[in-house]
Amino acid sequence: MGQAYFYHLTRQPLEAVLPTLLERARGAGWRVAVRGADAGRMDWLDEKLWLGREESFLPHGRAGGSHDSAQPILLTTDSGLPNGAECLMSVDGAEVTSEEVQRLERVCILFDGNDAAAVQAARDQWRKLTSEGCSAQYWSQESGRWEKKAEKR
Repeated sequence: MGQAYFYHLTRQPLEAVLPTLLERARGAGWRVAVRGADAGRMDWLDEKLWLGREESFLPHGRAGGSHDSAQPILLTTDSGLPNGAECLMSVDGAEVTSEEVQRLERVCILFDGNDAAAVQAARDQWRKLTSEGCSAQYWSQESGRWEKKAEKR
């Protein structure tokens, strides 16, 4: 049974935090799906990941191609996981189910701490997932480094 990790982004934007989390997930040997809520935003994120950091390369693709199942990292707006992901990263309020949390190795929910609606959506998702029996951790970068602020088992 996996866990949901909530990442409250306050010091760095998504495009700075996501590559680090993807590198860690790939380092654990996991295939990853990054689920967003808007296709245009996923295209933007795709471009940011390709331009990425000089010291690392994150092989990935956009869902909808003929090679989705071969992608180690797949960017999608759909609920399916055609690349056989063991880790799901939800961005921009994309929906995550308790079944996914329990089935996958890890689910990461990244949300913008400077957006009141995003914070409220993450709180609602925390309540929903934990009330349905999922283990969850809440991480904040408020102090300048990532710190675990809450955990529910």
